Amino acid sequence: MPIIKVENLVKRFNGLTAVNDISFEVDKGTIFGFLGPNGAGKTTTINILCTLLSPTSGNASIAGHDCKTESSDVRRSIGIVFQDTTLDKDLTAYENLMFHSYLYNVKRSEMKERIHDVLHFIGMYERKNDLVKKFSGGMKRRLEVARGMLHRPGVLFLDEPTLGLDPQTRANLWEFIVELPQKHNVTVFMTTHYMEEAEVCDRIAIIDNGRLIAVDTPDDLKKTLGGDVIYIKSSDNKKARSEIEKMFGLEVSEKDGELFMTCSMGDSCIPEIIRSISDVQSVRLQRPTLNDVFLKMTGKDIREEEMSEGDVFKETIRSHRRRFG
Repeated sequence: MPIIKVENLVKRFNGLTAVNDISFEVDKGTIFGFLGPNGAGKTTTINILCTLLSPTSGNASIAGHDCKTESSDVRRSIGIVFQDTTLDKDLTAYENLMFHSYLYNVKRSEMKERIHDVLHFIGMYERKNDLVKKFSGGMKRRLEVARGMLHRPGVLFLDEPTLGLDPQTRANLWEFIVELPQKHNVTVFMTTHYMEEAEVCDRIAIIDNGRLIAVDTPDDLKKTLGGDVIYIKSSDNKKARSEIEKMFGLEVSEKDGELFMTCSMGDSCIPEIIRSISDVQSVRLQRPTLNDVFLKMTGKDIREEEMSEGDVFKETIRSHRRRFG
């Protein structure tokens, strides 16, 4: 059952079309990934879903509430965790959660129990009276996830939840995130630049230049590549590319000094390619990944958002809080 519905959504800014007639649905109790390169329209779409922007045309709804005409109901239905820490470092973990409870009008009779529940869930109950400024980056992120769940939203938006964390801390945080749908009945709507994190999503949408170019499961998206990805570097990549395309009929692209192509049976293709072209310096085989899908569909690497779009996203949390204050 869809908890998020987006229908023919369009947003224009002074003649620039940031979001161009996109439609998708997110089922309740799932993890949904929203991916795209710089300026693709991710931030604009999410700001519309969070009721901070009005669409030029089209519709968006969360939990049956229209994002434009029922904004108060939508805001009560969502939680948000953004890239930059918004915790008060001079308060304890418990005090931060208590303050958030007041902002979201959590009943006083329920505050203590809810705070204890989320602290236990993230494994930080024993640190509830410690100042946030003493916490590591991973602990702060876990506390922010707990804060985002405190008012029991139907949808939790996670913007780059593990950006800047070391690999082990990222893995630990994801242990909590992947349990949210089942244990807390929360639908997770996330963005990330770590493509391996997107593998946990039930479905992924890829947006580029304001248009939605794919919506599917990670496995089905990888199947669209049609096989294994072969990477080759030679002393003359231009010549090697021409030879491969002519002899094998493969579509060859280049990235970071390596040629790459998709072949249905990579193990068999590699020896034939090596025998047919000269001056091969290196060759490697890679099973299809989401990064390959992203590169194939957009022609770009996924990377950090430019400051202009990041600033707009940061304003989301400030505005969201002001409206609840």
